[in-house]
Amino acid sequence: MNRSHLPGILAMAAVVVASNILVQFLFGQWLTWGAFTYPIAFLITDVMNRVYGAGPARRVVFVGFVVGVICSLIGTQIMGEFGPLVTLRIALGSGLAFLTAQLLDVSIFAALRSGKWWRAPLASTLVGSSVDTAIFFTVAFSGALTWIEPANDISWAAEMLPLLGAGPMAPLWISLAVADWMVKLSLALLALLPFRMIVSHLTAKPA
Repeated sequence: MNRSHLPGILAMAAVVVASNILVQFLFGQWLTWGAFTYPIAFLITDVMNRVYGAGPARRVVFVGFVVGVICSLIGTQIMGEFGPLVTLRIALGSGLAFLTAQLLDVSIFAALRSGKWWRAPLASTLVGSSVDTAIFFTVAFSGALTWIEPANDISWAAEMLPLLGAGPMAPLWISLAVADWMVKLSLALLALLPFRMIVSHLTAKPA
């Protein structure tokens, strides 16, 4: 392993661990604190891709995936008020969403890297974030996939409520997914500034 890749690997591992912890704590009615830390994973992937290339970026993604799996395994053994902190569906949804979205991010970034500096990180993060949200919330909470874990009662997620408290009636999990998606899109725009600054610092030639 190239030692220059170590900061990216450690950063990705830290973000995954933090997000797995913070996802247990609510921020308002529709979000968890993890919604604000997890999108940083896309920033890390994009910085690695721009500075070192798609190969090292994928290696960082796989490290994040392994760390996520370990966190999920630990979570399944910790009992909360309503059962394990991490259910099979949440673990499966989290793993599939992370790996699919991050690898898609790497591929889109690589395809657009020769364009304007902002195009690759913005497009790859917007698409990756959307796919991540769709996969995770569908696998974890959709009533159509109860066969994955029949013993897991997710009826609460199917409760019909106004979308985000004000829109048309929709299952609760849809509101949670939309809120999560909106945060990710907002952070994708905000992340362009630190992306530019970090890449400029890492690629600056010594005097």
